[in-house]
Amino acid sequence: MESFARIRIGTRGSPLALAQAHMVREVMCKLHGFDAADVSIRIIKTTGDQVQNRKLSEVGGKGLFTKEIEVALAAREIDLAVHSAKDMPTALPDGLIIAACPQREDARDALICDKAKTFAELNENATLGTASLRREAQVRRLRPDIRMQPLRGNVETRLRKVRDGEIDATILGMAGLNRLGLTAEVAESLSTEMFLPAVGQGTVAIETREDDSATRDFLRAMDHAETSEALLAERAFLAVLEGSCRTPIAGYAEIFGAKLRFRGLVMRPDGSESHETARDGSAADAAKIGADAAEELKAKLSPGFFAALA
Repeated sequence: MESFARIRIGTRGSPLALAQAHMVREVMCKLHGFDAADVSIRIIKTTGDQVQNRKLSEVGGKGLFTKEIEVALAAREIDLAVHSAKDMPTALPDGLIIAACPQREDARDALICDKAKTFAELNENATLGTASLRREAQVRRLRPDIRMQPLRGNVETRLRKVRDGEIDATILGMAGLNRLGLTAEVAESLSTEMFLPAVGQGTVAIETREDDSATRDFLRAMDHAETSEALLAERAFLAVLEGSCRTPIAGYAEIFGAKLRFRGLVMRPDGSESHETARDGSAADAAKIGADAAEELKAKLSPGFFAALA
């Protein structure tokens, strides 16, 4: 194991990103007998971290939280990158791959609100802050009375804006709240039937160089096969739809033994038009199932649907 005496992990510097990077380091140390000092964590500031006053869809969409980290990875300044899978662009840069995914955390969304215990109980015309077009579209589809407000920043920043009364509510991922020990803040865990998750939500993806066979072999022991299969289906769905942060798309795959169940959803940002699909198949056909589901939805969309969202 001498060649792995020093492993360099690249990550964003948010509390959640660091919690995920430390989780990966702990698993690596446990599996391979390292001390924590043998695995370094390098914080890399991304465009998404630096631009906080505009919607992600206005400044480039997906990739804003990964680009600088991937540049460092390609330049061999780090050995692997730890990302929230939902932040990763549909197409990875040439030469980079997702090498492993630890077991998926809770993929559901969570309502954060001091004034209501459930989404249904939110006051009429309540203000809800979010940076996600997917969440905004699903809220508008279910509750067109709710007033939407752009909301950027890390988890703590968003929680504080609810506590301080700047907004009545927000929606965050259960996975991040679990990893940060903040589940006491949750008013309601929203079922995936009500709020279909983003592609990759709750999944940590470990990215490395395709030609780095040693690191890929090293990471293989960390991979949770069912999580990787589910992510493969979801990302195949996204790739066919050419989704980005400008497009409200949801996709969620679940594995039951050798079987995979997938559900997908495409919406207009105002919630006025939505199209859904669901299908079951073999987990071994994960990518095909996701791609086929996307092709089905594309055939249902009105002419110019995606152009209207650009």
